[in-house]
Amino acid sequence: MQRVDPSKFLGPGLLSAQQWEQLNALSATLSPRQALWLSGYFAGIEAARAETSTALPDAPAASVTPPPEMAPSTAAAARTLTILFGSETGNSAALARTAAAEAKALGLEASVVDMGDYKPRRLKEEQDLLIIASTYGEGDPPQPAMAFFEFLEGRKAPTLEGVRFGVLALGDSTYEKYCEAGKRLDRRFEELGAERLIPRVDCDVDYDDPAAAWIADALARLALSEGKSAQHAIAAALTSARPAPAVFDKRNPFAATINDNLILTSRGSTKETRHIEVSLMGSGLTYEPGDALGVFPRNDPALVEKIGGVLGLDLSAPLALKDGEAPLAEALAAKFEITAATPRFIEHWAEISGATELSKLAGDDHAEARAAYLRENHIIDVIRAFPAPGVSAEAFLAGLRPLQPRLYSIASSLAANPGEAHLTVSSVRYMLHGEPRAGVASGHLADRAAPDTTAPVYIQSNPHFRLPADDVPIIMIGAGTGVAPYRSFMQEREARGATGRSWLFFGERNFRTDFLYQLEWQAYLKDKVLSRMDVAFSRDRTNKAYVQHRLVEGGREVFAWLEEGAHVYVCGDAAKLAPDVHAALISVVETHGKRSHDAAEHYMRGLLSDHRYQRDVY
Repeated sequence: MQRVDPSKFLGPGLLSAQQWEQLNALSATLSPRQALWLSGYFAGIEAARAETSTALPDAPAASVTPPPEMAPSTAAAARTLTILFGSETGNSAALARTAAAEAKALGLEASVVDMGDYKPRRLKEEQDLLIIASTYGEGDPPQPAMAFFEFLEGRKAPTLEGVRFGVLALGDSTYEKYCEAGKRLDRRFEELGAERLIPRVDCDVDYDDPAAAWIADALARLALSEGKSAQHAIAAALTSARPAPAVFDKRNPFAATINDNLILTSRGSTKETRHIEVSLMGSGLTYEPGDALGVFPRNDPALVEKIGGVLGLDLSAPLALKDGEAPLAEALAAKFEITAATPRFIEHWAEISGATELSKLAGDDHAEARAAYLRENHIIDVIRAFPAPGVSAEAFLAGLRPLQPRLYSIASSLAANPGEAHLTVSSVRYMLHGEPRAGVASGHLADRAAPDTTAPVYIQSNPHFRLPADDVPIIMIGAGTGVAPYRSFMQEREARGATGRSWLFFGERNFRTDFLYQLEWQAYLKDKVLSRMDVAFSRDRTNKAYVQHRLVEGGREVFAWLEEGAHVYVCGDAAKLAPDVHAALISVVETHGKRSHDAAEHYMRGLLSDHRYQRDVY
């Protein structure tokens, strides 16, 4: 770390010269993540001081020597700590594991539990709870956490006096109900009488820094309440932060080579769907059927040029970024989301441009109008409509979010395709304001991911979308690219010689042009790897038919399979497919199980809690 002029920090109320030298010596040994952790830790110490009015002993002047062991320093029994997470794409799960590791470094033993596996009746037995929850769509909990939310917000939820809690909420500010799942948990725990250990923090898609600071602050408060000294806690945290072995993950993606990029749909199709094969050779990355591949896309170079031209910026000018210096063009291409506008950008550009129309849209009482505006206008449209002459690159970028990876269900099995991951990608293309537009990731993969080019990738585990034992029957329901994981399921079951029956429900627009992987499914049927296949091509007939209609038509057999222990999988669109299929399954149970509607819903909730009803929807 670079040394800083100490004169601005010395003086009354700040640091003595001796303290400054100690701090500078320590800072030279810290990684950026350790420095961030310590900032959060000291924030926690100060918060605890303010709350308890108990002064902490001054740190010794000498450098800290880690003790051999951090045993509890008080006679009172240590409180239990549970880190509970609700995750759709794995971000909350990863943060929970990080929090548990940092808790251990502080001498705190923590258990990490997925809300999907947690028994809610345990809540009244908890003492300290750190909750990390993502929001799915417009304010919904992650799919695996639905049962937990239903219990917590229902009449059977217990009073939680004596329980201390803190909530870290992850979300996407593109949505109006930003971080709503975390907000719901925060409100409900307070209503049930729990004591808030730390204020809730709401994180956007660029959550790394605020999440790290929240974790450090929360653990600092817990450590201090357990009698850990600041000296011992800091020493333990620093000595435990040994360099980890090099692995490829979201923070450190692997530069994968594109082996193949083919159009699956036939000539005359009203859509374009691609089959893309990615090499993982040399990465050490592995996956299971049901997992996803995270792909870091690049923005369209033509869009970068347009934005530079509208703003009058020199795209070759160097720009200081977190991870070093880069030309503005490269920053716009690879570092920032420059397509879809967000409420945050509307507010930011309103301040820069002085546009009263944007200022009005940014208000809390114009949420519906703002959402409608954002659906019809991208960032390029906003800056064209409301010019800001002379705006600097730094001022423009301050309103943007980091470019995020996109997750695609893997359409292959490692057992059948060693060292490869296959993707099924629908190219998003449309017209807006008279100009052709494309999805950020699908456009990149369709137009610029030619064979022998590379793309940064990582594996995102999906433990809530897994094959059962080889002898257990499965029912797979998907439309369009939602068929991707079922291709991996069939490849895996064939490689393992599985004996369990398999039934696929697949839907698309037209039989002749959109029957994805048709020859493969027919081969699986011939070889009895796939026991049965029902298809629905919605545009081949006047009365449109979808997969939910095929489910109802085959309802008697579907219910028989369920009664025999079949696992049900749903993959595809969250807005229409998932609720329509769910309603169809309830109807099947109600009709052929001779149950009331409420009893049929209870039956489906039972399948969900038993992990026999698994959904991967987006």
